[in-house]
Amino acid sequence: MDFYISDLHFGHAAVLELCKRPFKDVSEMNEALVANWNAAVGARDTVYVVGDLFYRSETDPEDILRRLKGKKYLILGNHDKDWTGRVDLSKYFEDVRDILTVNCGRGNATLCHFPMLFFEGKYHIYGHVHARENFPHKDTLYSMENAFNAGADVNNFRPVTFDELVRNNIILKACSAR
Repeated sequence: MDFYISDLHFGHAAVLELCKRPFKDVSEMNEALVANWNAAVGARDTVYVVGDLFYRSETDPEDILRRLKGKKYLILGNHDKDWTGRVDLSKYFEDVRDILTVNCGRGNATLCHFPMLFFEGKYHIYGHVHARENFPHKDTLYSMENAFNAGADVNNFRPVTFDELVRNNIILKACSAR
C-alpha cells in the first residue's frame, strides 16, 4: 500500500509552538510520530515523504530514520537541506528528488513539497503550508479539487493512504470555508 505525509518536522522544539502541535516536548513528539508512522505502515508499504521530514533537528536523523517502517521516497522540502548532507540517504530512501510523479491508484499525481498551480497528471500532493488558516493564495489552492495537502497536522500526524488524504482534505477545506 502507498502512503503520503509531509512536514513531520522531527527534532526541534520550535515546531511545537510554531505549528501548534499537541505534544509537551520534542521527545514526546518524536516518539508519537514514530509510533503513528509504524502503526499505519508495514514493512512492504511505500511512504512518500513530501518534504520537511526534519526541522533543525536536535536529534540525530538516523536515530529516527532507522525506526521508520516501509520503503521511503523523499521529495525534498525547504527544511531538508539542514540534515540531508549529514546522512547517507541511500540507506533509508529508495529515491530522493525535488519532484516526483507517481500513480496513486486513480491516475498520476505530482508530488512536490511546494503547492503548484500547474502539475503533471490528474492530482497534486503537496506540503509546506501545514494546516494554517492564512497563507498566500490559500483560496486558489483550496479551490483546486485535485490538489491535496499531505501535512502531518492535516492528517492526524501519520502517513495516510490516498483515500484518507482526499477525505482529510475535504474536511480541511470545508472547515476553512467557515
